[in-house]
Amino acid sequence: MSKSSYRFQLARSPAEIEAYFNLRQLIFCQEQGLFQDHDRDEIDCIAYPIVAIEPDTDQIIGVVRIYEPKPGIWYGGRLGTHPDFRRGWQIGKGLIHKAVTTANTWGCDQFLATVQLQNVRFFQRLHWQSLEEISICDRPHHLMEADLNYYPAGTEVRPTEAIEVRAS
Repeated sequence: MSKSSYRFQLARSPAEIEAYFNLRQLIFCQEQGLFQDHDRDEIDCIAYPIVAIEPDTDQIIGVVRIYEPKPGIWYGGRLGTHPDFRRGWQIGKGLIHKAVTTANTWGCDQFLATVQLQNVRFFQRLHWQSLEEISICDRPHHLMEADLNYYPAGTEVRPTEAIEVRAS
């Protein structure tokens, strides 16, 4: 399936939000063992969840969140793809593009992410640069910055009300 057939959008409905958190739990808890029972944190209260959807089944197959801790400074995080859809990097690339262009639409001056070591080269190919090496959850990461010139502002309207993220 080509990248163009996947949909990348803000998760808004309760079903999309639940599937978003379930996929994060699968990737970051069960598969990678970075967290025990769940990976939810205080950032989820201010983050905008973005999902990749497989159009034939409407299954959530990829996730990322974006958030603005300071005006103009945006972060992306918790990027992941369902294990059954990890071929060709199309979903990850689409999620990154949707995340950065959305933030850029909403007034982003700088877009940062902490990237696991094994994904640094992938991000570099997508016009990101490493700012420094860091350790998160005792694993090597890089703090990276997107080249905003490569991610033009789009048309995504910023929700006026918070997207409801319920604890499970």
